[in-house]
Amino acid sequence: MRDRSTIDKSLEMNKLTRAAWAAIAILAFPASANADEIFGGVYAHAVGTKLSLSSSRESGVDFHLGYRADPIFSRIRLEPYAFAALNSKGDTSYAAAGLSRKFGDRFYIRPGIGLAVHNGSTDDFSRDDRIAFGSRILIETEVGVGARINDRLTAEASLVHLSHGQVFGGQNPGIDNIGVRLNLKL
Repeated sequence: MRDRSTIDKSLEMNKLTRAAWAAIAILAFPASANADEIFGGVYAHAVGTKLSLSSSRESGVDFHLGYRADPIFSRIRLEPYAFAALNSKGDTSYAAAGLSRKFGDRFYIRPGIGLAVHNGSTDDFSRDDRIAFGSRILIETEVGVGARINDRLTAEASLVHLSHGQVFGGQNPGIDNIGVRLNLKL
């Protein structure tokens, strides 16, 4: 029989998964005639960089699945996106939505910024077993470097950083995930 913390963790994961799919559907269905691309990738979870302070407390692989709409605001070409990241070890998983901008065509760079909701710890103190983010909502920033493989497929390497920059509280360790993803134009 599973203990209470395992059941609570499973329920939180189910809520996070439903929230991620709802965010993707909200962005996808109203603009289905303009749907741009879906993407999926594999990321190293909690990689130690100078942007994050507690990489050794969590580990595993994150599996990303997301949707990116056609650009809005024709002059600045911002691309709305939403994605979910599921951690293989049961550590922090999250769903994020935001705006990105692609610079270049055959080879490109794509920075983005959004908000994320996670199922990790919201504690305001250090923990040995999990990253204590101090807030359920985090700012999600990312940068990808990619190449067009053909008219419909691109591949990119990217860094996804989650933290709240002490906007939502004093505790702010952050987390960095580094990986690769494929983007398929619909």
